[in-house]
Amino acid sequence: MKSEKISSKELFNAIDQIYQEKGITKEYLIDSLKTALKAAYKKDFENTHNNNDNNENEPKVNVIVPEDIDVDITEQSIKVYAVKEVSDEVLPEEVGIKISLDDAKKITKKAKIGDKIKVEVTPKNFGRIAASTGKQILVQKIVEAEKDLVYTQYADKVGQIISGTVQKTERFGVIVDLGRVEALIPVNEQIKTEKLQPHQKIRALVLNVVNESGNSLPKITLSRKSPNFVRKLFENEVPEIMDGIVEIKDIAREAGSRTKISVWSNDENVDPVGSLVGKKGMRIQPIIDELNGEKIDVIPYSDDIPSYIINAISPAPILAIDINDEEKIATVVVPDDALVFAIGAGGQNVRLAAMLTGWKIDIKTETQIKENVVE
Repeated sequence: MKSEKISSKELFNAIDQIYQEKGITKEYLIDSLKTALKAAYKKDFENTHNNNDNNENEPKVNVIVPEDIDVDITEQSIKVYAVKEVSDEVLPEEVGIKISLDDAKKITKKAKIGDKIKVEVTPKNFGRIAASTGKQILVQKIVEAEKDLVYTQYADKVGQIISGTVQKTERFGVIVDLGRVEALIPVNEQIKTEKLQPHQKIRALVLNVVNESGNSLPKITLSRKSPNFVRKLFENEVPEIMDGIVEIKDIAREAGSRTKISVWSNDENVDPVGSLVGKKGMRIQPIIDELNGEKIDVIPYSDDIPSYIINAISPAPILAIDINDEEKIATVVVPDDALVFAIGAGGQNVRLAAMLTGWKIDIKTETQIKENVVE
């Protein structure tokens, strides 16, 4: 079959443009195009050779579709090759997979029976097929590659903080523009006291990234409510945490209102609480501002449970503490005038202290203890 040179200049221009604009490699696009053109050739071959235009008086011959196909793409042409077996006899149905010895010798003089050689089989109308298939495959591969790139980029950021711009608020959450893709802060991951406005620049924690079916870009879920959002804000702000000198042990948070965070230093000469607060609050204040004024209590962590619970209840004064290890209950005694202070507004202080330490904390006043003793 005589080869028809198929101009692929426009196709390669499109590939170059996609490479420059989308960052998708030329090799990936060309390999994808080759795969699609192989399938297109086989379909065209089957339609051409196995249709019903045979003479009605002659038996129909179903020509075997060649399986081993190669597509050679250069900037000047696109050629199709089939690997065929050299045979002394080629039946009508075997023309797709076999070639006679005489014809084979026209390709290579060294051909002999049983050899397998590449035979150019580019159809006359393959330019049209290549153009149509090329356009479809490039569009599809752009979508697939962008989907993969977005997934890879953001899957690596799960548990990290990223920046974006509020696009709009829906009943199910806030849509955030990340540039290449949109993300969602669901209602249950928002700070209730916070009203995010369109065009507002925000930061949030990447909770998860899920690959959607079809051509949809990955679904990215963000949070500003998670305690880990506060953790990451401090990790980004405090060099001692980055260096592994200071550790954040536990965090208890009621987003938008108050957070308790316990810290530990691996260097006795470094104050862990001071490291997070900073001189005159210069480290903690940007985080408070990021959280719209949310109160943050930084306390020293202790392996000694009574000490840790006392620290967690602070700054309320503690007179005594009794530990029930079996039931994991701590009874804390405070001065009568410090009860409200220890419990906190709406019970928040003791509730966060319990969340932080993992212990149930029962606050009693000095009078209540004395009355129980008398009884």
